[in-house]
Amino acid sequence: MMRIVGATALVAACSLMSVTARAQSAGDPLEIAPARTERAALNEREIVDRANVALNGVQSMSATFTQTGGEGRQLTGTVYVQRPGKLRFEYNKPSTMEIVSDGSTVLVRDRKLNTSDPYPVSQTPLKFLLSSRIDLARESRIRSVGREGNGVQVTIEDSSTLGGTSRITLSFDADLTTLRRWRVVDPQGYTTTVALSGIEKNKPLDPKIFMLQYMRPVVD
Repeated sequence: MMRIVGATALVAACSLMSVTARAQSAGDPLEIAPARTERAALNEREIVDRANVALNGVQSMSATFTQTGGEGRQLTGTVYVQRPGKLRFEYNKPSTMEIVSDGSTVLVRDRKLNTSDPYPVSQTPLKFLLSSRIDLARESRIRSVGREGNGVQVTIEDSSTLGGTSRITLSFDADLTTLRRWRVVDPQGYTTTVALSGIEKNKPLDPKIFMLQYMRPVVD
């Protein structure tokens, strides 16, 4: 999710948001990792379909998150999602960052620097959380599908993010019902991982938490 500044902060925190790239080309086959359980009967199309069902089944969500950057630095906080389009990353202190989407604009705020940087939702790698109707195969380039440990991973590429193409790996539980983690590699090669815990789905959220509040510029 972020280098904690400007556009890089957004692309990373969004490590936060997106699933709109191009459909898989015929000459670029999916990599399917071997499965050992009942899930071995699922082919790549069925795995992607179940991932779509899991993502589309969440109209609202709140969760505790741990964000880890490529250098190993960790930040924690709470994330709120209200589909379509609304999102809030509320970071715990000592971080001074806050990321809020009102449905069309994502605002990256830094209370310490007194900055407010807006970006279109369509250019962030978090659309896999926010789209009104998520279809990974149609809206993104699927790079690989397979099992890792006790979960299932789907890796996609989004060429519409700020600065170029981002690669996003979505990690689900073994039953493909819940998104547990995502990892974003931004166009500069910087990696951010966001792990979720204490997930609560489809409970009412206060709409005020998605209001954009721009920082007032400092006047000398």
